[in-house]
Amino acid sequence: MTGPLDPTAIGVFVALFALVTVLGFIAARWKRGDLGKLHEWGLGGRRFGTVVSWFLLGGDLYTAYTFVAVPALVFGAGATGFFAVPYCIVIWPILYMVFPRLWSVCHKRGYVTAADFVRGRFGSRTLALAVALTGVTATMPYIALQLVGIEVVIAGLGLHLSANLAGIAIPLPLVIAFAVLAAYDYTSGLRAPAMIAIVKDTLIYFTVLAVIIVVPAQLGGYGHIFASVADAKLLLPAATAGSLGAPSAYATLALGSALALFLYPHSITGILSSSGREVIKRNAILMPAYAVALGLIALMGYMAIAAGVKAMPAYADGFKAFGPNFAVPALLLQSFPAWMVGVAFAAIAIGALVPAAIMSISCANLFTRNIYKEFIRPDCTELQESRVAKTTSLIVKAGGLIFIVALPQTYAIVLQLLGGIWIIQTLPAVMLGLYTRSLHPWGLLLGLAAGVGTGTAMAGALAFKSATYVLHFGSLAVPCYAAVAALAVNLIVTVVASVALNAFTRHHADETLAEEYV
Repeated sequence: MTGPLDPTAIGVFVALFALVTVLGFIAARWKRGDLGKLHEWGLGGRRFGTVVSWFLLGGDLYTAYTFVAVPALVFGAGATGFFAVPYCIVIWPILYMVFPRLWSVCHKRGYVTAADFVRGRFGSRTLALAVALTGVTATMPYIALQLVGIEVVIAGLGLHLSANLAGIAIPLPLVIAFAVLAAYDYTSGLRAPAMIAIVKDTLIYFTVLAVIIVVPAQLGGYGHIFASVADAKLLLPAATAGSLGAPSAYATLALGSALALFLYPHSITGILSSSGREVIKRNAILMPAYAVALGLIALMGYMAIAAGVKAMPAYADGFKAFGPNFAVPALLLQSFPAWMVGVAFAAIAIGALVPAAIMSISCANLFTRNIYKEFIRPDCTELQESRVAKTTSLIVKAGGLIFIVALPQTYAIVLQLLGGIWIIQTLPAVMLGLYTRSLHPWGLLLGLAAGVGTGTAMAGALAFKSATYVLHFGSLAVPCYAAVAALAVNLIVTVVASVALNAFTRHHADETLAEEYV
């Protein structure tokens, strides 16, 4: 396929999109429960088994932005983009060892969010509020960035339908897609993205297999692909005598990303929706299959270089300049017939809708449980709680849509960068809190504030264009992912403040029991 507005590609795309829309509404009747209760609407009744959880967590963590951005980074920056592969290997031991404990205590206590756990564990509404606000703030730009996947699909198909509102061009296909998403999320809750994730991952695996077989055959094999890539993009620059260089940045980026991933509200929502501890452990064992797929997806960046694709097609005037983010769609347009382009673009678009749905639901859970019920309406009923969550999920989706339409895409990317730096600062309260009660709630709060402030300052010093900050230890320069450096500050402040506060003040009440963690 070489041109826009191909009826076959658009027809296949629309048909698959219609299929997942129908599934989204049918999901309300799947694993029946009272959707007037928050744990039924926002956690699927905690009844998802191994297979459904595998697809849900995969759909939650491997998003359209991953499908587009990882190969785009390889396309533009080379080997650095492969940091996503070790990071997606490191996360599964963390899932296996740590998060069954969170599931157990949340299941036995009826907690819906990580902030619920922090509130119960440390007896501090203020600390729980800080964790909830950090989660929502870090997730909002992540939702907006899912729209990048749909935007590049719209550009690739040549669909220029838009409306002008106050001088802002609003892509109508994007609005329609998110209106449909909002409708079936409101109706079905977490059951909708769980069911649709099965279709989404099937399409993505089919697309990846097609690309790794067909494209190398067209380009003369993998040997020719790697020979077409400049040496500077094939390997990381070596460390020097005065600097640990790219290897240090690469390692800390992988480590920090792994530590942050399961602290995001949507990741925790996926975990808490599981039917048992063993489901989480089995998924931690099975999930590395996604890391294999991610490595193959990253290789598409090199394929795009070898294929000589352009950043944007000539017929995409009127859309934002996606730059390297259009590398994969351009490769697909150049390599496949129209029907396959429709399938692949549908995989990307659906790959945006599933995580966007889970993210908006998780933000709604946080607002409802840890802000509305805790501070505004402590006496609200279960039905009122569920209605507030449903309404909040609509507002969150609308906010993400406004974000990406009204603001330059760069702003969303900057805030998503900050989101990773911010969310990792909840690690002491959430992850360490699963193992120890010795940290003081005000010490944790001071550490969280210090980590967020330090990480934001580092990103600001880099003009919000990079996540890698160079630390200096004497004459040695150590490039480091800002989130990891800020977390180190957080932990130091938390421990020192906790030791001091524990010496003069008593512990707040811990409503959890030791046997509830196993």
